[in-house]
Amino acid sequence: MPDDVLLKYQSVIEELRDKLGAPNFDKIFQNKTKALSKPDQFLLKMEMNRLSQPVQRFIDLRGQVTGDVRPYEHNGKQHFMDDLAIEVFEKAIKQHGSYTLAVYESVMNTENNHKVMQRKAKALGTDAPINVKEPEKQKPMTHLVEFASYETRSEERMNYSIRVKIHISAKNTVEANTSDISVSGCKVKLPMRYELAVGQKLNIRLVGLEQDFELGLKEGVQYEVVAIESVSDDTNHIRMKRTYAENSASFDDFLRSFIHGNKRRYKVNLDNTLEAVIVKGYEQYYLPRVSSLFIYISDKNQVLTPTLSLTNENNINTLRYFTDETKQSVLSSILNPKRLSLIIQQPGQVKSTVLYCFTHIVAGKAYFYSSTAQELDLIPALKALFFGFGSQKSSWRTFNVQLIPTIEADAFIPLSLPESASADIAKFNKPPSARVQGFIQNIQYIALLTDITSKTASLEYQKNTFNKDQVNALKQFGHAKQKTYANIDAVALEYVNLRSETRYLYKTPIELEQEERGKITAHTLDLSENGLQIELPEPTLYEKGDLLLVALPEMQKITKKYQLSKLPYEIMAVSKTKTIVNLRSYHPTPDMQHQGTLFFTQLISHNREKLQAAEDSPKTPGLSNALRNMATKNVCQFPFYMHKKGAHFEIGAIGKGLYPNSCHLLLQHFGLLDEQFSIEHFIPESAINDIFVPRLKTLKRQDPPLQIDLYIRFNPLIKNIEKAMMCDFMPTEYTGITKKSFITASATQDLFFGFRIYLSRTGRPDTEYLSKELSYISHYAIHKAKVLEEELWSVVCVGEMIEITQELIQRYHIEPNIIKNMQIRKQRWLDKLNQSA
Repeated sequence: MPDDVLLKYQSVIEELRDKLGAPNFDKIFQNKTKALSKPDQFLLKMEMNRLSQPVQRFIDLRGQVTGDVRPYEHNGKQHFMDDLAIEVFEKAIKQHGSYTLAVYESVMNTENNHKVMQRKAKALGTDAPINVKEPEKQKPMTHLVEFASYETRSEERMNYSIRVKIHISAKNTVEANTSDISVSGCKVKLPMRYELAVGQKLNIRLVGLEQDFELGLKEGVQYEVVAIESVSDDTNHIRMKRTYAENSASFDDFLRSFIHGNKRRYKVNLDNTLEAVIVKGYEQYYLPRVSSLFIYISDKNQVLTPTLSLTNENNINTLRYFTDETKQSVLSSILNPKRLSLIIQQPGQVKSTVLYCFTHIVAGKAYFYSSTAQELDLIPALKALFFGFGSQKSSWRTFNVQLIPTIEADAFIPLSLPESASADIAKFNKPPSARVQGFIQNIQYIALLTDITSKTASLEYQKNTFNKDQVNALKQFGHAKQKTYANIDAVALEYVNLRSETRYLYKTPIELEQEERGKITAHTLDLSENGLQIELPEPTLYEKGDLLLVALPEMQKITKKYQLSKLPYEIMAVSKTKTIVNLRSYHPTPDMQHQGTLFFTQLISHNREKLQAAEDSPKTPGLSNALRNMATKNVCQFPFYMHKKGAHFEIGAIGKGLYPNSCHLLLQHFGLLDEQFSIEHFIPESAINDIFVPRLKTLKRQDPPLQIDLYIRFNPLIKNIEKAMMCDFMPTEYTGITKKSFITASATQDLFFGFRIYLSRTGRPDTEYLSKELSYISHYAIHKAKVLEEELWSVVCVGEMIEITQELIQRYHIEPNIIKNMQIRKQRWLDKLNQSA
């Protein structure tokens, strides 16, 4: 009934909405509604009150409007709006005085909103949106991001063109112009007919400066050619560095002063920093979403031992899996020196194997059993027994293991900025501290453990038949209990805090009530405006998504304004021990005011200086960053990034580390691994729209990654990419679908590659990680800084491909002679690829 009344007076509501915020609104309301009944007047008054309520909603119009969406900040909150929405938003804010529901609804009802256009189309009896011109469809292009490829400049370069005379020899002098100049070097444009060589020394007179300044260098300045770059059919760029043969401190000081005084006028060369921000921007998205657990292997008295691990939200469960009933990590037993030595003997720069594990519980104690694929191949008689028995257990896990070399120097990646750019740069460009170096000095390898367990695979392993009487033979795969295990320090990856609210440490009693489980008394650990973290006296059966009624008896004593009992909260997370629970205020309707939220908002605002923020301070400052750098410099996976452009998703960038993945090599084979290329034949638009996007739409940033398998059949003798490759995608939740025939046929006649794809939702970019470079760019070219930020903000998903060919071969028992012959053909292809490179 109330909805009918509101619909009946929709035109009146629209008129009143336009006057909301006016000083004489009450008088306007009375005039407009005086002919209505008292009950109808009351309902309209409630509607105006609803529209006047302040809201905290984030506005995200990506994919919902026809305009180009960009980040827009208001009162510390980040929104995504197009120009029309921003105009409506700012006008409505001015009218209403603050961010209210009326402002939100105005922005969500602009003329270029897809839903609005659809409603208008239906009203006109058409099936398609009106006044929408379909843009001409362009082929999505992907660009390559080479991790850790940026360099640090020793000094600033200025884009400055001056006339110079280059003395190539005693009889050969040529006039040219510089394109940029620094204290220790320059770059000049020179016609190709002048043949120079790297290492050649030249004397150059800076005649453009000599006209206005007394340089005191009659013979000019000596430079050495360091690089020759072709920029057109008839022109080269010659990059040179000074030899300082003239030894003139006064000229050095003059040049330094001249560049510093004119860099705002002639612009500093930002190419190096722009490239660094793009690369580092994509790096900061990837590392926090990596599914592989990084284990750092140290040489201790010539014995390889795991000593450190780098964790994030996606890989922490792998670390937790390898803990026993006493909460001790058994990884030093799983990755023991003998096993590590065997893995190192594998061919290739990246040593890889498959690790199978399960646990057996006896008298409350967990006993770990494990084997690698190579170890099982040495005792084939026990392979079916190991697979068949182990895969029936809920603890069965399959891990992809990759071992890559690293050195201590990898731990330091300086900023791309020259120290002369700012007094602060030197402070941030320091190598790891002596304390951090003590942790990393003996690290020689990084082991990547990736959990590739899937229901489909487990069901396939369970098809192995075995004799139960032989189960005792599995003892040789067991790991004996140890009183203490070698300590492996778990270091959390430090990156931007993605929480929307600051949490504050605060302990107070709390009462929880749920119809099924009665009442429980606990206490809070921390609080925020909309959330609570609590600790229970004993494990609970609470689950994520449960609703609770909460009372805060001690807090109630300090307020009469708010009712702090029977407050509805939703459980957002439950710890593995079932004793730590995260709660968030629950709103049955979007406009309902939550008494707990109102109380904590006031409490925090009045006591912010007294409250201690619940920030996780690192045990060893700088260690997380050092381990992160070591991982970044030695990436061996295939990262890729999905961008949202309007309503469309596309692969906007792929990453490449020091060690190329097989997918990189396939792209290289077809000459696609360039700055701009199409990835359509590897990840077609149909796979994005039909497989990726529907699943991504239900995925939240904190959710574990989606998993999809990709099977590729490749004939390296065929040059046409469409005929040379066959790609098949299969989500890992699909069961009952066997790919053995596809793998066998591919491996028998061509080459077979299997990949596990992990897709994770992104949060906002970690601009703190990029702050120094972004600030530097903004100082000289703010428009370029904005373009960079907009590119990073458009990333909505981070993916990575991990090769699982070995595991698939084991899973489906592909005949060894087929695999051996395929490996020979694959090696020939790789040798030919390396020769052509």
